[in-house]
Amino acid sequence: MKSKRSWGGKAWLLLLLVLGVGIYIFYTEIRPTVIFGLREDYAKPIPYQQIPVGLQSLKAEECGSCHVEIYEEWKSSIHAEAFHDPFFQAYWKKDDNIWVCLNCHTPLENQQPTLIQDLPRERVEKAVQIPNYRYDAEYQQEGVTCAACHVRDGMILGPYDDSAAPHPTQFDPSFRTTQVCYRCHNVVSGPMQFYNAGPCGTYPEYEGKFFMKEKGLICQSCHMPEVERPVAKGSPIRFGRRHLWRGGHDPDMVKRAVAVQVQADPPTPQPGDDVKLTLTLINAGAGHKVPTGDPDRFFTVEFTVRDSNGTVVHEQSDTMGRWILWQPVIVEVYDNRLLPLASRDYSFEYEIPEKEKGWMVQARIRYHIQTESQNQMLRNQYGLTGEDPYVFTIYDREFPLDATLSTALQDHEPDPRVGCIAPSDGLAPHHPADTSSLHS
Repeated sequence: MKSKRSWGGKAWLLLLLVLGVGIYIFYTEIRPTVIFGLREDYAKPIPYQQIPVGLQSLKAEECGSCHVEIYEEWKSSIHAEAFHDPFFQAYWKKDDNIWVCLNCHTPLENQQPTLIQDLPRERVEKAVQIPNYRYDAEYQQEGVTCAACHVRDGMILGPYDDSAAPHPTQFDPSFRTTQVCYRCHNVVSGPMQFYNAGPCGTYPEYEGKFFMKEKGLICQSCHMPEVERPVAKGSPIRFGRRHLWRGGHDPDMVKRAVAVQVQADPPTPQPGDDVKLTLTLINAGAGHKVPTGDPDRFFTVEFTVRDSNGTVVHEQSDTMGRWILWQPVIVEVYDNRLLPLASRDYSFEYEIPEKEKGWMVQARIRYHIQTESQNQMLRNQYGLTGEDPYVFTIYDREFPLDATLSTALQDHEPDPRVGCIAPSDGLAPHHPADTSSLHS
């Protein structure tokens, strides 16, 4: 009996040893360190670029000396903030400042402190790095800067085939297609990562059949709205695009992407009636899913009943987003985001009190860049600073729980238009009094 127990103990130790070795091999040789796979074009930075003849520098300010309006727009954009954005810096610190993130956030080799000489077994943490003696720390701060898209091999690339400029120019047809956005907005899955689309996979969500073929819209149609103006000081007036790139970081763009309708049954409820409100959320203006981009982003659709004193007496909340299991492998468990032109109904039922008056129901949609717990984690552990908002209200209406409900609903008739074609000045319209409005 003693020998059997001794053998049993050794078997358990052997099993634990094998299990431990298996876990070690899984995390060091199989499961990727980062939450996406490596595709060749973004696994490397854009090669080092020389200053084109006629320019003194590759820095955006140099470009802005002639392209004044474009430069001012770029300065206001998330592209200009791509490196020093507080959220990126905190998340990057959480990921041990891994080098591969820079290939999209500071994409030029000119902006990166090290060069990757080898990538054994495609393991980013094992990369063989050497110092980049041509690294410009100040230039790194410009994030996705002008040259990241427009400078290659001593030439200034652009969407025109008839440019006349004090520097070499070359027509690049990709600027007139979605291809120019592909490199960084189509992050793919890696081994042991089972996404429906990669973590920043807006590009493969793009619905080309209607938006491109029937409406003639590409990514730039919404995110770089067309404008008629001189491209540079003293140049002729021509059609160009605003360098704004407003998107999932901008609640106004999110508001314009969706339409909201609210209906009631019965429309003129009486005291004691059960009233059913149906909120229909429509992805009416985005050519991709909403919300999109970072998988942490989500919507909440909320109904709140308040009595005549404003006291909350009932609440209901539903969530739209992606649910991802991150360990031990990455599995996208659920995705209930809205496809382009799709809609979803959210219903709320409540019995109107017979003897009370002045009760209201609030219908609200909020857009979350991250959860409260994520924000606190980044603050407490990874140095997130600043007071950048991460929750935005994109729809908010109050309706009376009485016979005047139908009148209140008619007063908030939604804008039924679809699409995001910008007006002639290139600015997307903003209707602060009607947050359910779309692009015109």
